[in-house]
This record gives sequence, C-alpha cells and structure tokens, in this order.
Amino acid sequence: MAKLDHLAIVVRDWRAARDWYARHLGLRVEFEIPERRTAALQDDAGFTLFVAESDDVVPAPSCVLTFQVADVEATYEQLTRAGVRFACAPSKRFWGFGAELRDPDGYSIYLWDERSMREKGGS
Repeated sequence: MAKLDHLAIVVRDWRAARDWYARHLGLRVEFEIPERRTAALQDDAGFTLFVAESDDVVPAPSCVLTFQVADVEATYEQLTRAGVRFACAPSKRFWGFGAELRDPDGYSIYLWDERSMREKGGS
C-alpha cells in the first residue's frame, strides 16, 4: 500500500501561510524554496504540507485539512485567545466531534482528538 507523504496547496502569500501554520498548528518549517515562493512544513508524524504561492489566480480551496490534536477543546481555547476565528466551536459534526476553522486562504481545517471523538463523536 502507498503512504501519503505530502500535500501542496496554492496560497496567496507563502510566507504568511508558512507563519500561520507554524504559529497556530505547530508545524515546523522543513525547508523553503524562496525563488519558487514555497515552504515545506512538517507535522509530528513526518507528513509535509507545501504552501506554494502562484502568480495565477488562486483557485477556490478544494480540500479539507484535518489535524489531530492532543485536546480539541484546549486547542480551540488557545487559538481563540490568539485571535483565530472558528467556523464552528468543538461540537458534534457530521464527521464526528471537533472544531472547524479556515486558514487565511480559506482552506477548511478540522481539528479533532481521539478522546473526544471516542466519547462525543459517535452517531
């Protein structure tokens, strides 16, 4: 079976996207290619998210990024205090229990944790 290794998303400003994902979701900068206006950000499991700026019109966000966190409610509180606006506070969603927000380019981000999903996310 294949293993998904990385994902690239098109953004309006690669540096702003890099900083947002590092500051708010704790991704670390793996490397940058300034001449290509691209940064590679890695999560704790080794998955890499590329944020790439384009001269073309940025397409409408076409994917949902789902991040597992240690505690979705604590993460929600921390990010809310940092000024991050959420589309939905932690609650039962169609996909389980978690929170929903948008990054600066409009990509949907779902946050969840194992305990809350198990205890609150069932049908």
